[in-house]
Amino acid sequence: MARLGMKIAISGKGGVGKTMLASLLSTMLTQLGYSVLAIDADPNTTLAIALGFPHPERITPISEMGDLIEERTGARPGQTASYFKLNPRVDDIPEKYWVEHNGIKLMVTGRLKRGGSGCYCPENAFLEALLAHILLRRDEVVIIDMEAGVEHLGRATARGVDKMIIMVEPGKGSVETAYRIRELAKDIGLENIAVVANKIRSEQDSDFLISAMPDFEFLGFIPYDQSIIEAGLGNFPLINASPEVINQVQDIAARLSAVKSGVSRLSRDKKGGLDDGKDNFGK
Repeated sequence: MARLGMKIAISGKGGVGKTMLASLLSTMLTQLGYSVLAIDADPNTTLAIALGFPHPERITPISEMGDLIEERTGARPGQTASYFKLNPRVDDIPEKYWVEHNGIKLMVTGRLKRGGSGCYCPENAFLEALLAHILLRRDEVVIIDMEAGVEHLGRATARGVDKMIIMVEPGKGSVETAYRIRELAKDIGLENIAVVANKIRSEQDSDFLISAMPDFEFLGFIPYDQSIIEAGLGNFPLINASPEVINQVQDIAARLSAVKSGVSRLSRDKKGGLDDGKDNFGK
């Protein structure tokens, strides 16, 4: 039986570069022929812009589709309900609600609703069921752009994550957030955690992060790139990243492939793969 495609979750402090990494990894792997499903679970929902999707403002986050959530759970978001389905049907949702551009499939899920202790609601039940289906049942390579935490993942869903990447940049705030995210991830049984450093200007920046995070696995160090900063400020697609950034992200993709050791191919539509035999993302 074929293995499922690799599942990668990207988290980190706001503004550290999660969307940049998610978009470049999605683009590179798609160009290599892999079937990639990108998930925007960040409340800022800018992954469509970074990927160059036309009219990203027309994409409605699934968390805001009240009629759909009511149909599947039996309760309308925002309304008090004594009962609603905790395991709604979601297997048909990806094909119906993803959008596609340049071969990349994108779903914008939106954020989970926050509340007091023990708070649960139909939109949360629906989103969690959807992500569980995608991570545990789908055969695409899945890349999830998350907020600073693991709110979208539960113990069951975490089993489907092959690698949790925490993005960091030089600075104590980013490092502290990384430690907090790692503890939250471990609480739900997610142990395959690594770090990607971004906005590196000098060897001193790299040394600072390595010293501050001695027991983290570093997948790569992405140099500071003004064009990426300008793209983010202007809401432009990340099409002009420097060769140094592209090379680093390619190296990160190659290192990630080792996580699926013993698997011959990524989930993909045609032959092709990473160089040096590092082609282990899925079936």
